[in-house]
Amino acid sequence: MAQPVFGSPEQVLGHVGQELGVSEWLMLTQAQIDEFAHATGDDQWIHVDPVRASHGPFGACIAHGYLTLSLIGHFLPRIATLENLKMGVNYGCGKVRFPAVARVGARLRGRGRMLSAERTKDGGVQAVIEVIVEVEGQERPACVAETISRYYF
Repeated sequence: MAQPVFGSPEQVLGHVGQELGVSEWLMLTQAQIDEFAHATGDDQWIHVDPVRASHGPFGACIAHGYLTLSLIGHFLPRIATLENLKMGVNYGCGKVRFPAVARVGARLRGRGRMLSAERTKDGGVQAVIEVIVEVEGQERPACVAETISRYYF
């Protein structure tokens, strides 16, 4: 599926209810997990201790749920292209879930669908995009989030 290109508010508004693109796979490394743990102070052993985690409930270190959520910032521009954009702002998230874990070494990708879009009073357009962070070889995704973004063309 070719990813859509949005160059105006009308194009965003016209894509409500439709699938966006699917990103390429991204390898999840222990270094990424360790850096996230350091940045957030969440250094629980299931994330940062490979020896202990190998004997734990998941058989390996796993990504923080919030790390998988933060990767949406990597996936969004790879599932839809924005042109003629003056500025884009992350406005927040609606529902966020972490249905399954992402183990170190897993390959992840983002899949998007435009849930809604509306004009804002300040001349932008607010889009709610569901992003599913899929894990290669797993039935359940690592994260499903309704992202809310504001775009100014």
